[in-house]
Amino acid sequence: MNAPLGSEEVQELGRRLEVVRREVQRVFLGSSSAVDTLLVALLARGHVLLEGVPGVAKTTLAKAFAHALGSTLRRIQFTPDLLPADITGTYVLDPRTGSFSLRQGPVFSHVVLADEVNRAPAKTQSALLEAMQEGQATIEGESQALPQPFLVLATQNPVDLEGTYPLPEAQLDRFLVRLVLGYPDERAEVDMLRAHGESPPECSVVLDPAAILELQRVTRHVHAEVEVLEYAVALCRHTRQNTRVVLGASPRASLALLQAGKAHAVLSGRPFAMPDDLRAVAAAVLAHRLILVPDLEGDEAARQKVIEEALAKVPYSAAAK
Repeated sequence: MNAPLGSEEVQELGRRLEVVRREVQRVFLGSSSAVDTLLVALLARGHVLLEGVPGVAKTTLAKAFAHALGSTLRRIQFTPDLLPADITGTYVLDPRTGSFSLRQGPVFSHVVLADEVNRAPAKTQSALLEAMQEGQATIEGESQALPQPFLVLATQNPVDLEGTYPLPEAQLDRFLVRLVLGYPDERAEVDMLRAHGESPPECSVVLDPAAILELQRVTRHVHAEVEVLEYAVALCRHTRQNTRVVLGASPRASLALLQAGKAHAVLSGRPFAMPDDLRAVAAAVLAHRLILVPDLEGDEAARQKVIEEALAKVPYSAAAK
């Protein structure tokens, strides 16, 4: 049985994560909540679906985040002619020895930026899905373990959807959170213009893979009372009963909500999760998993409304720890 986490231990981890947040924000001139969402996914061993119109620094955010983590980053530009082997790699013949050797693809990295993931066909998307779900890649029938920690940041634009392949529900459900990057506020955009043409700032390396694995271990052991578990289930069940929803949040979503809530507790410097932690991450965890009735399909405001109703109507105890 694992020893309970101490408050001082978690508070120290929270301070280290605050340094990561500050370093990333030296490069990414956007909302701090976006960085927090990435940190939640990292701590909970999940993956992130990044959405936003072109030009809102999705790639800049991903690169800065990976650099601060001291982790390798590989970028894959998804196109209609992209093949699974372009992601996983393949065996190639060495003419000098006459033997085959493995040439690893870009998925063999700690952080993978899958740019415009919905532009590749389903067969190619499935190769990424295996990596996300199993932490491995199958090449010529052989399974190869991926480096740990492993984080996928997949981007897709909400415009210019002609010729794209929408992600199936099963794959959307594998993303722990969805992060929607909107336009920056006026001050941030002015700061961006002021910095243009100068040497771009570089964020320092704050963590390393071994430290990240320790952070993930601590997050798994964050305490959650049964009332917190019941609240996570109640929120997901409420989405299934909403008349505007065809397919509500699954049991996997309940688990994801709890994992993200624990990660939010670590960011807050607490060794225990509270209902408020679940409420803070509910929209990012649940909204993209919902399938609405045909009349509301693609209506993002309606998705958010379903989550807001669940948060407003499902009772909880603020004192639950």
